[in-house]
Amino acid sequence: MSVNPGSAGVFQVPSADPAVAECATLSCEVSAVATEPGAITAVVLAGVVAFLAFTYVRDATEACRSERSRVLAERDAFESFADRVASLEPAPAESMTAPLDGPAARVHTVDRAGGDVTLRRVLAAYRDTVMSLPHYEREYDETLPESLAAELGPDTATALASDRTLSAGAQSALVRRSRQAAEARSALGEAINTEIDALGAVKSDLAGVDRRRRRLVEHLDGIDRDPTDAAIDVWERLDELERECDALAVDRQTALDDPPLRPEASLGVEDERAFYEYLYGPTEGPNHPVLSQIAELGDRVRSDKDRVARRLARGR
Repeated sequence: MSVNPGSAGVFQVPSADPAVAECATLSCEVSAVATEPGAITAVVLAGVVAFLAFTYVRDATEACRSERSRVLAERDAFESFADRVASLEPAPAESMTAPLDGPAARVHTVDRAGGDVTLRRVLAAYRDTVMSLPHYEREYDETLPESLAAELGPDTATALASDRTLSAGAQSALVRRSRQAAEARSALGEAINTEIDALGAVKSDLAGVDRRRRRLVEHLDGIDRDPTDAAIDVWERLDELERECDALAVDRQTALDDPPLRPEASLGVEDERAFYEYLYGPTEGPNHPVLSQIAELGDRVRSDKDRVARRLARGR
């Protein structure tokens, strides 16, 4: 699996106005709104209560499910390849000309080495399993020897090219490393499952916040006479929802620093956030879909607070 570079910076839910972040009380916000041009114009709350679609989280979930499907297909392919190689009869030891860890040969000769029927069966098995996956050519674009070297070690391709047959040592290494490749993909699949569960949980949390936000605005919009007390209560409750969004953002940033799979285990890179970059870097959406979704909802809550403050400034 290749890791696409992405932003590893900390994404924070923005404040409504960073320059006046210390102004967090209702009286402060109302007085600020009252001095704005147009504050006494009609403010219509209807229309701001629509559901958020949570597009970022939805698309991220779909991307994770697609990647999990590919990863598990590769796991099954490597297991099948290992089983097929294990069932072959290796060549006698006296016919070998180079050990598995011998001098490097030109890897690109493996697929053109000819060799005996056993070697041809090994190569055919690899083509029929790993290289036959629907996404293989699109994602990897590797020749058979390049794939063998990348997945199972360059010395494996070297031994096959040098010996022109399947030695007992090469067979053992191919089977062992193929099963290791399968196990690594199982671990990666489990990590992606963990992320899918996390996406479902955060979507549920955000939907709860959005549902309460809409009910508050709908409630206030339905009051015709002297809504001041209700508006104050709604503003304070919206302020609580904004703090919930901030807390969800903090939780997600903590998760980004503690991924379900460390990159050194299967991705071959040192960046701790490489797991998320691997998942979301290739997508068309943001590299941090959860934080982007929280930011979108936080913006909606702050917009509602501004509308309520304007309504208070108008006195009705």
